[in-house]
Amino acid sequence: MARELFRTPIWRLDKFIEDHLLPDTTFLTELRADVDSISAFLKERCFQGAAHPVRISRVVMGGCYNECTVLKGMSEANMVVFLINLTSFEDQFNRQVEFIEEIWRHLLQLQQEKLCKLKFEVQSPKEPNSRSLSFKLSSPERQHELEFDVQPAYDALYEVRHFKPFDSSNYNKIYAQLIHECTTLKKEGEFSICFTDLRQNFLRYRAPKLWNLIRLVKHWYQLCKEKLREPLPPQYALELLTVFAWEYGIHEIPELHTAQCFRTVLELVTKYKCLRIYWTWCYDFRHEISDYLQGHIKKARPLILDPADPTRNVAGSDLQAWDLLANEAQIWIDSTFFMNHDMSIVKAWEVMLPTVFSGSQTVIDREECKLDFHLSTCWEVLSNSG
Repeated sequence: MARELFRTPIWRLDKFIEDHLLPDTTFLTELRADVDSISAFLKERCFQGAAHPVRISRVVMGGCYNECTVLKGMSEANMVVFLINLTSFEDQFNRQVEFIEEIWRHLLQLQQEKLCKLKFEVQSPKEPNSRSLSFKLSSPERQHELEFDVQPAYDALYEVRHFKPFDSSNYNKIYAQLIHECTTLKKEGEFSICFTDLRQNFLRYRAPKLWNLIRLVKHWYQLCKEKLREPLPPQYALELLTVFAWEYGIHEIPELHTAQCFRTVLELVTKYKCLRIYWTWCYDFRHEISDYLQGHIKKARPLILDPADPTRNVAGSDLQAWDLLANEAQIWIDSTFFMNHDMSIVKAWEVMLPTVFSGSQTVIDREECKLDFHLSTCWEVLSNSG
């Protein structure tokens, strides 16, 4: 597949995505039906008759499942089992192993009952006292497979998730609680699953072309994993870089060129040491979490804050992993891949200073923004997108 992508003329990238990366619609239909059945099964069976008051309030899908960015072939998703009658993030942390054992027991029972249309396989926990488990839904004849990471979570948004219209101020108290408990427990970023709804909404109402761009970047990332066979930065960091490139480019060039956006993402990767990206969609600097955010964004780069969780740096801290991916990105940039039929080279977005556009503001560290490829990458992104 690496050769197929590399040999694709740059002006035919959209066709490559359509032919090679979009999932089979029949598989998706069967997948949704099975996920609904599994969710209903867990809500009906788990914790019934238990002495404690904890029960499942809802089951929410994350990752590829609801982002409309699932790839043909193999993808990963999250199944978050939200629990009511927990009172804190600390409760989740202290009792997660107990809840995992209960969920695993019922998933094994469901596997034996063979109620799913697709092939359903529950994986054994990778280690004792694991805080998550996984299962697979696959269609061997269609060569499709989706692996779900199952995690129980404190339903922190239970009381505010239906508030209309969307107003970030509704979440201030919850984020203040999150920051207090995370810093006390020294578990920053470990409760991001509690905000799966918000993370999904961040992408759900975007343009289909952005979803396809994310598919392309994820496909390139998987090719890198297969080639390098070394730890790489989290895939979600690449997805957020794609969203950023899209947000910036769509205001400059209404008719987005797939190749130009893809190159922008690769060049962002090569300048990973400069990245400082965050969105003020669910949280901002006007409320009680302001001091925490001010300190957080001054930490070492790369910094890409989760749009739904201000305590989570999606970029991680493995600079060697970023360096490996940056080297691979540079190889693609320097190759003939981005050459047009007239022998010209597709360029990345040119970022002008200062730039202000609808609902967003870009601030660039001027001492570091002079880059030879006309793309400034040391920025803070304040975006009200959603």
